[in-house]
Amino acid sequence: MSLQKAKEHLSKFGLADKILEFDVSSATVDLAAQALGCEPKRIAKTLSFELGEGCILIVMAGDAKIDNPKFKAEFGCKAKMLAPADAERLIGHAVGGVCPFGINEGVQVYLDESLRRFETVFPACGSSNSAIELSIPMLEECSMARKWVNVGKGWQEV
Repeated sequence: MSLQKAKEHLSKFGLADKILEFDVSSATVDLAAQALGCEPKRIAKTLSFELGEGCILIVMAGDAKIDNPKFKAEFGCKAKMLAPADAERLIGHAVGGVCPFGINEGVQVYLDESLRRFETVFPACGSSNSAIELSIPMLEECSMARKWVNVGKGWQEV
């Protein structure tokens, strides 16, 4: 069901046929990187957070983690991830396939600066065994991201 929602969304951009489906799980950054044969940092993981009465998604590089002080400075509250049991109901996708495509109305998407260092990244497509390779400009367009944010840590090149 969620994969179909992502396909329908991506078809509006002529990209539904670019979705990759695997015989193995891609539900985590490491599993997705194995399935794709790429570095884990190029996986564009989508994290879901409670925010006020609703929720938001932050898409960030696979090697980035949420920096709580930066999150609070950006969004005005402590970072509180959605419980896995709530993700599908509130976002439209279950944990392991959460992505910014085909999400429920009212869910805002933000892209983290950790993604900008790559030409292409691999976000999930609504299921625990799917992904799509997108350029950063295409990710920005297809995700209909509200804006770029800097809420990650642990990814900066030294």
